Amino acid sequence: MCTYATEHADVSGSAKGPGGAWFHVTDATVYFDHPVHALAEHTLNIDLADPSRGPSARVGIELTAASARALMAAIAAALDSAPAALTA
Repeated sequence: MCTYATEHADVSGSAKGPGGAWFHVTDATVYFDHPVHALAEHTLNIDLADPSRGPSARVGIELTAASARALMAAIAAALDSAPAALTA
């Protein structure tokens, strides 16, 4: 079953892409659907991209639901442990 539920966020950061080159990312697309590569029925898929640089300026991530929840918890813990002045 496909959910077609897609979320988008404007982001500012960097990602390491094909060939090991770093590039700026401006867009994050998140959706829960069938993966392209991961060995799971459904995954949380995250695309980090800079559309102004074309389709090659993209990093895709496919995580199982349990892995995605663990990543969310790890991100929250890392941000919560940093001084508030650094994360404002």
